[in-house]
Amino acid sequence: MKLAVIGTGYVGLGVGVCFADLGHKVTCVDVDKAKITKLKKGIPTIYEEHLPEMLKKNLNSGRINFTTSLSEGIKDASIVFIAVGTPQDKNGKADLRYVLQVARDLGKNLKDYKVIVDKSTVPIGTGKMVREMVAKGYKGKFDVVSNPEFQREGTAISDFLHPDRIVLGFEKPNAPAIEIMKKLYAPFKAPLVITNLESAEMIKYAANSFLALKISFINEIANICDNYEADVKMVAKGIGLDSRIGDKFLDPGPGYGGSCFPKDVSALYYFARAGGYWFNLLEAVMQINQHQREIVVAKIKNILDGKLQDKKIAVLGLAFKSHTDDVRESPAIDIITLLQKRGAKIKAYDPIAANNARKVLGKKISYAGDPYLCAKGSDVLLIATDCPEFKNLSWTKIKRLMRTPNIMDARNILEPAKIREMGFKYVGIGR
Repeated sequence: MKLAVIGTGYVGLGVGVCFADLGHKVTCVDVDKAKITKLKKGIPTIYEEHLPEMLKKNLNSGRINFTTSLSEGIKDASIVFIAVGTPQDKNGKADLRYVLQVARDLGKNLKDYKVIVDKSTVPIGTGKMVREMVAKGYKGKFDVVSNPEFQREGTAISDFLHPDRIVLGFEKPNAPAIEIMKKLYAPFKAPLVITNLESAEMIKYAANSFLALKISFINEIANICDNYEADVKMVAKGIGLDSRIGDKFLDPGPGYGGSCFPKDVSALYYFARAGGYWFNLLEAVMQINQHQREIVVAKIKNILDGKLQDKKIAVLGLAFKSHTDDVRESPAIDIITLLQKRGAKIKAYDPIAANNARKVLGKKISYAGDPYLCAKGSDVLLIATDCPEFKNLSWTKIKRLMRTPNIMDARNILEPAKIREMGFKYVGIGR
């Protein structure tokens, strides 16, 4: 099939490359000329496992191409995916300006029937708004579909190719788009959830908010474990073996971050209120998540006998999680900011996300080229991201390099007993 993908960010680029790899002819459109120039050369503009080789492979085969021209991009496509950002505004509401601008532009450029698919995470009612916007400029027939993505950054390619489920929301039970979308997803061995637009739009928000709830719950349990000498790792294992609960998203830490959970929880909370319902549970989730950053800072302060002024803190990890260069809503960035406000001096290392962190933090902190240089001369080493390489560092060498051997393991990636035996003062989350 011939497909167009509008937007080449973390969602759009992955979707476009994956569909091309499955044999479809894909044109990706973006207004960012610099980004399109790089992609045409086979240079990925985001970090994602398997993306570089898949991008080059499908560029060479001619199955994927890139353009800044919307009219050119959608010309021969039967399906047009909208995959632009929906950031939250200052009040927490989803900002739909980019989605609606694409809808306006589609209205001006459509020449024949197409299926317009909302791949972006959008609040309930957006599909109808997209229809209205497109219809202002195009009087012919088209269908609007909600097809939320459930890709995790770092494993987006695998998640797309091996989904747990595929959600398709349609305007009408007999829409022509139903058979077209079924054909597109026929090769996937996953349950198809076929519903109306509004339910599909809600599914994505409900899923992400529930996962954020699990993270906040286990963080609260971890904080209680700290007061009673219980080990949250064992608690999580014990409750995770219950099939009604499951073991995923039960890893305590500095709270959730990234481009999805914070904005999706906030957006659901906002449009629940707009519809007349006060979502008390999500309000608590947001408060717990922000407070978890403060708890990490308090633990570091306690390690240092209440003194943070001029103390040197080494921070391992700047991305919001491992296997990504995304620092949006990163707990590490928040914690660094809180530590600096209390007078601490920060040196940080991240194997992937340092360049993106510089765009946010600038010269407020110093950056190390490797974890050992980061640890050198520090009073506390903070593990802020769960990068696998951090588990396998030479901790004997790090102990030798640090001014005082203190570790704040905000991701619980180390074994407390082993680290303490080596002479470190170790503090984790709920351990």
